Amino acid sequence: MRDLQGKVAVITGASSGIGAATARRLHALGASVVLGARRGDRLKELADELGNERVAWAEVDIRSPRQVEDLFGVAVDAFRNIDCLIANAGVGAYGGICDLSDTEIEEVVATNLTGAIWSVRHAIPLLTAKGGDIVLISSVAGLRGRPDEAVYAATKHGVVGLAGSLDRELRSKGIRVSALCPGATDTEFAMGRGRLPDMPQLKTMMRAEDVADSIVYVLGQPTSMRTLLWSMRSVMSEN
Repeated sequence: MRDLQGKVAVITGASSGIGAATARRLHALGASVVLGARRGDRLKELADELGNERVAWAEVDIRSPRQVEDLFGVAVDAFRNIDCLIANAGVGAYGGICDLSDTEIEEVVATNLTGAIWSVRHAIPLLTAKGGDIVLISSVAGLRGRPDEAVYAATKHGVVGLAGSLDRELRSKGIRVSALCPGATDTEFAMGRGRLPDMPQLKTMMRAEDVADSIVYVLGQPTSMRTLLWSMRSVMSEN
């Protein structure tokens, strides 16, 4: 496995769940982390927890290309360059396609798919000089959608397609692109939009740290290897 000490990782959706867990894992391995999310108070708490050493953060909404540009500006100001992007930010809302509001649909698409595209577009110029990694967090819903998650599944299928095409586009530049497709994970995802804090199903789900470990594994692979698509589930989850 490659040593990740000294590497610089930009992580979107870093205020909780998989993003925060990944920041903790990478920071513990000696990497510098650049945290982006809409909840600046949460980012500050995480930065304080990590000791504010090798940490930078910005309150951003990745639906806005200008704000995404600002996040990468923070990375350059703090660390001069980056080595990887973990495009993790995402939202969910369960319900029939005719039951979701226009606003909910727009938020899911703009965050999960368009936001990932903005993030990639701003990461590539910084990665091109010396190569690096782009890890896109999709979902098992991006491989096969279930009832009442059509819009969410559509965005996550889009992320898988984005990763597959980018792998072919960027490989010659030394940039590896991976799509990770976790199954149900016990986070704040879709809480109040189909999930409830007291749902018994939460106990059967993966933990955010499980997915973070997989991200770290992908980043730590030797440069002679790359992971194209990785699907994972809890052993207790439905097939």
